[in-house]
Amino acid sequence: MDMRQSKEEAKRIGELARAHRFKEFSDAEIAKVIDAANYHTVPDGWAIIAEHTPADKAYLILSGTVSIRRGGEEIAQAGAGDIVGEMALVDHKLRSATVIALTPLEVLNFTSEIVDELSDEIPHFREAITTASEERHH
Repeated sequence: MDMRQSKEEAKRIGELARAHRFKEFSDAEIAKVIDAANYHTVPDGWAIIAEHTPADKAYLILSGTVSIRRGGEEIAQAGAGDIVGEMALVDHKLRSATVIALTPLEVLNFTSEIVDELSDEIPHFREAITTASEERHH
């Protein structure tokens, strides 16, 4: 988390995270996830992931909507509570799609190292990440 975030802002971010993918997490687990992740705001029109590039981060969308595009064609949209970028981290492959903000976004990003650390410390964190990947494969 950005150290400039107030306690109130950290609480709000935690509530957004808990409302979706991490709803089963304890307060301590949510705090650990938020502390390990990086919080960002992203303007609409920006690409947070580029197709055919190495995977370095996964993103939990806290608010906003993204377009997921393969070869320039939209194949899906994702929004609050969705995780994007995890497939390449989980599969250790190049990015299979570009992800572009359709609206302003609030996201938490996780490096592969942070995903591994949190997965070791919070077993259901890995489940949340792999479930997101499996959902998108179907």
